[in-house]
Amino acid sequence: MSFKVLLTDYEFVHLDYEEQVFKESGLDIEFIKAQCKTEEDVIEQAKEADALLNQYAPISKRVIDSLEQTKIISRYGVGVNTIDLDAAQAKNITVANVPDYGMEEVSNHALALLLSWARKVTLLNNEVKQGNWDFKACVPIHRFDKQTVGVLGFGRIPRRFIEKVKPLGFQTAAYDPFVSAEDMAAVGVRKLELDEIIRESDYLSVHVPLIKETHHLLNAERFSQMKKNAVIINTARGPIIDEAALAEALAQGKIAGAALDVVEEEPISKTSPLLQMDNVIITPHSAWYSEEAMVELRQKAAKNIVQVLKGEKTPYALT
Repeated sequence: MSFKVLLTDYEFVHLDYEEQVFKESGLDIEFIKAQCKTEEDVIEQAKEADALLNQYAPISKRVIDSLEQTKIISRYGVGVNTIDLDAAQAKNITVANVPDYGMEEVSNHALALLLSWARKVTLLNNEVKQGNWDFKACVPIHRFDKQTVGVLGFGRIPRRFIEKVKPLGFQTAAYDPFVSAEDMAAVGVRKLELDEIIRESDYLSVHVPLIKETHHLLNAERFSQMKKNAVIINTARGPIIDEAALAEALAQGKIAGAALDVVEEEPISKTSPLLQMDNVIITPHSAWYSEEAMVELRQKAAKNIVQVLKGEKTPYALT
């Protein structure tokens, strides 16, 4: 029996890792590579596909309803906001992701953004390069043990992030309605409600998934509740933050700064006011990346497909 696997879109230089997984599977797989940008592109390419391997192309209800024999949609990455999970479940299509490939990388990147802000490394670097050799450019800086790092979400990545933060001396707290106070206390973290963590955090690191309930979770109202010295760190998804409200809060001094690896629309617009602000650090959605993480991601995404086509259940199934 032969299978058609459609790669809806990709930005990799080569596909050797995926092809190797399919070759070693023992299955007769035709691997079709596409660069779909729209729903129409996916519908046209995917009608007869037994599996979809997806990066960014939209897999909406309309797309899913058009699929004739697809058994699995496997996504490169953790977030599945590009895929209509309810529609897939209604058609008994497995949706799988790779939730653990970049745990070290993303937690390290969040830590790097935190430390850059806490010691104002980026600011001082820019000042020195502009001819200002003066520590007063970074005033004030406070000891870590006088500050609280709060995390939104307490899954794999924020737990690992907190494990790396705690030895530095920071106080730590977390908001996650699905994790008990006892579980958090077991690793030395205070459980707070959303309004509490908004008010108490000196650094607030975002690690929740992008779903309807978290869209613009951080908005003008919540910025107004934060400490004036507060800094927001986001390595999750851009639309969790209302970017226009963030820019306004920063401009008005309602909060001190932001360190962002993700923004609402990527790549960021050249006209974004965030690019003109000295109290904003932005990296290009690179938190996930290391050479090792990229290989793991691609191999596991392909293995999801192999397992389902063999009639097995992938451990990363979401539906």
